[in-house]
Amino acid sequence: MDFKELLAFQKAFSLAMEIYEVSKSFPKEEKYSLTDQIRRSSRSVCANIAEAYRKRRYVNHFISKLTDSDGENSETSVWLEFALQCEYISNDEFKKLNDKTIEIGKLTNYMINNPGKFGCN
Repeated sequence: MDFKELLAFQKAFSLAMEIYEVSKSFPKEEKYSLTDQIRRSSRSVCANIAEAYRKRRYVNHFISKLTDSDGENSETSVWLEFALQCEYISNDEFKKLNDKTIEIGKLTNYMINNPGKFGCN
């Protein structure tokens, strides 16, 4: 199995692409702050899941990279809160995107708590 087949990866990748599209409408003055930060953290969720899966031979590495992914996912949620408060996204957009971060967090934590189901020894 390839990491791209993991549900957590697929959902995180999809969310990162949605955030990319939504953040295109953020003000120009946010280009090197909020826009950059939210794009980087959302993409990092995916990258860390991929790294974790490649390191699944070593349980501690697997869990460590997934913990990093979970942290990046939480960071993405914080940036969404800022986007909402700055009125760059609507309440509906926030809820839709934030609900996805919650789901990704649950999937990631399931992987952390059940490494054996993902090929860890």
